[in-house]
Amino acid sequence: MASEAAEGYDYVVDADGNGDYERLQAAIDGAKSFPSDRVSIFVRDGVYEEKVRVHAWNTKVDLVGESPEGTILTHDDHFDRIDRGRNSTFFTYTLKVDGNDFTARNLTVRNAAGPDADQAVALHVEADRAAFERCRFEGNQDTVYAAGEGSRQYFRDCRVEGTTDFVFGAATAVFEDCEIRSKADSYVTAASTPRREPFGYVFDDCAFTAESDVSEVYLGRPWRDHAHVAVIRSHLGSHVRPDGWHDWSRPEARETATYVEYENDGPGSADPDERASWASELTAAAADRYAAESVLGGGDAGESPWYRVDAE
Repeated sequence: MASEAAEGYDYVVDADGNGDYERLQAAIDGAKSFPSDRVSIFVRDGVYEEKVRVHAWNTKVDLVGESPEGTILTHDDHFDRIDRGRNSTFFTYTLKVDGNDFTARNLTVRNAAGPDADQAVALHVEADRAAFERCRFEGNQDTVYAAGEGSRQYFRDCRVEGTTDFVFGAATAVFEDCEIRSKADSYVTAASTPRREPFGYVFDDCAFTAESDVSEVYLGRPWRDHAHVAVIRSHLGSHVRPDGWHDWSRPEARETATYVEYENDGPGSADPDERASWASELTAAAADRYAAESVLGGGDAGESPWYRVDAE
């Protein structure tokens, strides 16, 4: 039974049985592989307790929730539960996206393992040209794994929350107008940017916030030696430490990691002299290089850039 909101989509997912599918994975599995045209999937409000994977052959998928607050995808795998050795983290996702040219908007992706669990990923993205708008990513340690060497990802008007290293991985990813919320005294990012990639994570016009009892947070630490993170034109709460950045007790990483800031404000935007000596403040010209179109690439022949998600 279609509603007006669901009209125009290829498939409708409804947990109450009033759509084409009751589970999101079933809709993805039913979509055409390597389609010529985009495949749109509308997900009605509801709590979908499942572990979902958008496979590499499921390209050009548009996943649209009815509302960020009401459309919730949740699962609770974590490192110890997976129990597959030292790489168990990478199997803990609630949503994993391998298919290129993926978009998602108006939904929540949650890892519900809880604060006492170990590494527990909510969103794991390996895809290139993956864009997210008005989404919420909820978890604790390792909430968003923005991964895939050479992969480009874009987040706009999203909320990402976590405790430790809750944005991590090797992708090139831009976060614009997002809330980055810390739930513990720890680290926000753990980038593993490959040496040959010119950019890693860029936070532009974001708000770095925290729970009321959080007061000692680093903006990042290098998971791998060439970690690259830029925080520009963003508001930094008082929970951000004056030194800002940590070397993960590997002093040699100070020579290879790139941590830069530009025109941030708020109580956490300390004087550059207080920041870690191996981080730096960008010039205006250098900051221009971190615009989304420079980092992610623009459109072809006058078309809109791939990362601009349909705002309807």
